[in-house]
Amino acid sequence: MTKSKKHILIDEKIHEPTLRQAFWYWLKLGLISFGGPAGQISIMHQDLVEKKRWISEKRFLHALNYCMVLPGPEAQQLAIYIGWLMHRTQGGIVAGGLFVLPSLVILTTLSYIYMRFGSLPEIAGILYGIKPAIVAIVLFAAYRIGLRALKNKLLWSITFASFVAIVFLNVPFPVILVGAVLIGLLAHRYKPNLFADSAAHHASKQHYGKALIDDDTPPPAHAIFSFKKMIRLIVIGICIWSVSMLLLVLYFGIDATLTQMGWFFTKAALLTFGGAYAVLPYVFQGAVGHYQWLTAPQMMDGLALGETTPGPLIMVVTFVGFVGGWTQPFLGVESTLISAIIAACVVTFFTFLPSFIFILVGAPFIESTQNNVHLTAPLSAITAAVVGVIVSLALFFAGHIFWPNGLVNHWANIDWFACAATLLALLLLFKFKLGTIKLIGIFAVIGLLHHLLR
Repeated sequence: MTKSKKHILIDEKIHEPTLRQAFWYWLKLGLISFGGPAGQISIMHQDLVEKKRWISEKRFLHALNYCMVLPGPEAQQLAIYIGWLMHRTQGGIVAGGLFVLPSLVILTTLSYIYMRFGSLPEIAGILYGIKPAIVAIVLFAAYRIGLRALKNKLLWSITFASFVAIVFLNVPFPVILVGAVLIGLLAHRYKPNLFADSAAHHASKQHYGKALIDDDTPPPAHAIFSFKKMIRLIVIGICIWSVSMLLLVLYFGIDATLTQMGWFFTKAALLTFGGAYAVLPYVFQGAVGHYQWLTAPQMMDGLALGETTPGPLIMVVTFVGFVGGWTQPFLGVESTLISAIIAACVVTFFTFLPSFIFILVGAPFIESTQNNVHLTAPLSAITAAVVGVIVSLALFFAGHIFWPNGLVNHWANIDWFACAATLLALLLLFKFKLGTIKLIGIFAVIGLLHHLLR
């Protein structure tokens, strides 16, 4: 075993990827990252921990737990974190950017088709086939994460409690997180060996082999925490946001559509605790009710597109921006398409900028706490709570897919094709270990054939 100049331990059977190799992986991930955060995190775990072994299970979950407590899309933040850990700031920017870029291009294209030609039946058929596969992917992700994270009765209890709280009691996700943290801290205080035993049991069950960034690998030089560096990064992040907003104000005016979009979606980005669905009511109220950038039916169509394209679910904001720029062309009616594309890009930029700042500022501190048992307990409790929330998300998807007309006359209105497709997708995932991209492709074809043959 050797050590690289970046102090990353390397196993004889695996090679440290170059930034170029990582670039192609993150681009591929951005193209296949269906299924929302649960599916995306599952794909990253399978690729980076189990197959490529770029990072160990323990380090992966430690980074994930930090991303879970931040506002914003946790899967994209996890990509930024791992990209940064492996290839410094440029690696984080590449990973986070490519996680979003394919979705930006695809959604912008679909938004143009939607506004120019309306809903195409063939596209609707493809999306109809993909939706049951997404339900299966999310359930499979909950199973995989739960299998790794739920190692004692307390963690199982936290998962069950979080599921009940969010499904039946409508408890906000941030409140669930705070409750999980408090339970973890109290459990550690009165039973300090509980989470340590869980970690040991967890480690003994995994046989992925030595990773490039392993459990005992010291942080590389750029990942060592420095208060001075943290302040500098905070200042840089604030300056990037401020200069961007100032340019919009100076060029378009403070009350212009594009400027208001930048400000509104900055606030939305800071409210996305609990994922896209937690912030959608806020976006709906502002974009539809207050600013009238689009109508309620258009918002629902955009959500359907966002659910069934790769990338974070919050990418629905790209659709909102495009439609807003199309209906309120700030460059003039003759430049409607250009206005829409610029608006989509501006909205996406202001939505995801905070995620880069949060990770690049906070990740060095989190790396310094990886063996701190005082943080292990609350972070493990957070993971357990998130498993319950993921299951609730799967049920949310299933409810809308199985009963597209609402839960009225349950058996009369149920979509039996969607139910059968979901069961088939679960079988392919659990029994035959089919990959996500193949699963999505198969069910896209099934959906199209169903549309053509009915």
